[in-house]
Amino acid sequence: MSSYDTVDQIVAARKAYNDTLAQAADRSRVTWLPITVVVLLALFPLMQFVGNYNYPIHLTLYALMYVTMATGWNILGGFTGYISLGHSVFFAVGGYFAGMIFARYGISTIILAPVAGLVAAMLGYVIGLITLRVRGPSFIISSLALVMICRILFEKWQFVGGAAGVSLKANDLPVEWAKLPYYYAFLAMAAFGVWAAYRIKHSKFGLGLRAISKDEIKAESAGIDTRFYKVLAFAISAFMFGMAGAVWGEYLTYVRPNIFVHILYFSVWPALMCILGGKGTIAGPIVGAVLIVAFNEFFVATLGASAINILATGLIMALTLMFFPLGLIGTLARYRKLPRALNWD
Repeated sequence: MSSYDTVDQIVAARKAYNDTLAQAADRSRVTWLPITVVVLLALFPLMQFVGNYNYPIHLTLYALMYVTMATGWNILGGFTGYISLGHSVFFAVGGYFAGMIFARYGISTIILAPVAGLVAAMLGYVIGLITLRVRGPSFIISSLALVMICRILFEKWQFVGGAAGVSLKANDLPVEWAKLPYYYAFLAMAAFGVWAAYRIKHSKFGLGLRAISKDEIKAESAGIDTRFYKVLAFAISAFMFGMAGAVWGEYLTYVRPNIFVHILYFSVWPALMCILGGKGTIAGPIVGAVLIVAFNEFFVATLGASAINILATGLIMALTLMFFPLGLIGTLARYRKLPRALNWD
């Protein structure tokens, strides 16, 4: 055996060893950080024992709700490439469905949330069969039209309170602990949403969705049932919004059309969160949700609750996307600058 063979074997062995370490690191990055974050968030409300942390708990709860919705929107808008601005309809359906049962029978919306999500998913499946025949600007316009129709229906439907909506009973817990049931409900939904998005992306179904996003005609010619895949992605996305809307209604203690069928907060914001963080990625919707909630809260505190804070938040987003056109996670990943801890894909 020549010295060259020996050197080649050593180099090959070292490369194999490094590859093994890299694969182990890749596996750990997907599991240890999300689990650590969930554990820390689960322990955070214990801070109430040493002071009044109601407001930070509310903000965290608020961000978790948006993580749930943004992750759900990402399945349709990020993986499949269909930009929807009508998902507040499913948020409202979940809120009204669970809210009406809670108001009449006293069953908590936290218990009803999965059922409300299924109702929203079934509606999403039916709507998807109709609206997903088109794409691009036509699909976006149809999703906006859906919001307008839904709002008019809820405002005129006296069975659910019309424009005044439905008032819901607040829970009987002490004020320092009153937010906790909803906090943990949103934490569970957000964790489930991220886990589901990861599983979908790394499945045959997710591969089909990404193929549709790249070139729907080629995907169909390759044997993918594009219509079924798109409609199912729409339904799964609606499911996440329906669950979030169900719990949010009881948390607010009311459900009203002007709040729940809101184009900006529950249709546009989840889409912007995905785009800002990096649509089609796993960590992108989480990063986008946290940043937009933080930006908005900062500008509300400094500029007041007016249109100026919305303008400032929009300006920050526009500047960010100028330098990160694929979103923060997507752009950093393209240029190999993404920290391993945020590479959950």
